[in-house]
Amino acid sequence: MSSHKVLYGFHAVGVRLKIAPQSIIEIHFEVTRRDARMRQFIDKARDSGMRMVESDNERLAKLAGGHGHQGVVALVAPIPQNHSLDDLLDTIEGPPLLLVLDGVTDPHNLGACLRVADGAGAHAVIAPKDHAAGINATVAKVASGAAETMPYFMVTNLARTLGELKERSIWIVGTSGDAPRTVYQSDLKGPTALVLGAEGPGMRQLTRKTCDELVSIPMQGAVESLNVSVASGVCLYEALRQRT
Repeated sequence: MSSHKVLYGFHAVGVRLKIAPQSIIEIHFEVTRRDARMRQFIDKARDSGMRMVESDNERLAKLAGGHGHQGVVALVAPIPQNHSLDDLLDTIEGPPLLLVLDGVTDPHNLGACLRVADGAGAHAVIAPKDHAAGINATVAKVASGAAETMPYFMVTNLARTLGELKERSIWIVGTSGDAPRTVYQSDLKGPTALVLGAEGPGMRQLTRKTCDELVSIPMQGAVESLNVSVASGVCLYEALRQRT
């Protein structure tokens, strides 16, 4: 059982049901919930041949580690990542768009970043193995399915990986509140990796020095910075705007 993962919430479980139903071991659902959304979900899952287990709220909360499960919890086998970052980059048609997260340890922030990266059409999210959140049930729930579709690579040495991206002619654009140019003044139409640091400390110094360019997000109010997932959305969608 230790090799099994837990997914919860309609979006996270629904996406796994869509893209890799064979990896689902069983789905627990709240037997007292009989609304249309639950009925439709159960019908779809049963049509796919899933093992369905009737559970109460207490059992679901124990499986999910909290009460945000929406009445649906799945035990799943991990989906093996069949390619490396290099393999992925070799298959991209057109200019790559990557999101690099340096020091983002909060699973809610990571989940939101994966969701916005998926929405903006980024090809992958990259983070260091140390001082970064991995994919867990909370990340998958917040990502609303994007944790299943967005490639997420945790690398041993982030600065070295950025150097390897440079060798592929990918422009490394870091975000910093003190950068003289804004993200709207940067050319993001070519191969680009957008680098964002954790709230507060921002990027580490070595990461900052590795960037080809630093840009800022204009702040007009009293707050000094944005949540990292919001900042990711601003930058990624500016890249998308320039490319379309």
